[in-house]
Amino acid sequence: MCWNTSSAFTPVGIVLRGTATRRVVRTLGDAAHLLMKEWPSDDGEEYVAAVKACVDAITGKISPEHFRKILLRAANEAGIAALAVVHQGLEAGQLAQPSQQQR
Repeated sequence: MCWNTSSAFTPVGIVLRGTATRRVVRTLGDAAHLLMKEWPSDDGEEYVAAVKACVDAITGKISPEHFRKILLRAANEAGIAALAVVHQGLEAGQLAQPSQQQR
């Protein structure tokens, strides 16, 4: 069986309640560790779905990005702050320039 724990997806910043613990989850391995070792509860429906989806993503049954969506739902269910990283679509080395109208 080929396990793919290093597959990356759009990073998610996680802030766990009751602690000063912050994590940036970038890979399926990161997510598996978070779900199994640091998640505050293990009885929510979305949590169970996220654990199953993590296994499915690791074994190639679903994409890492599909898993990420399920992880965000589980975080919402558990009251965990999850910050999604949004890429602006800038090419490497480019800085955003104000439009001509704003000058």
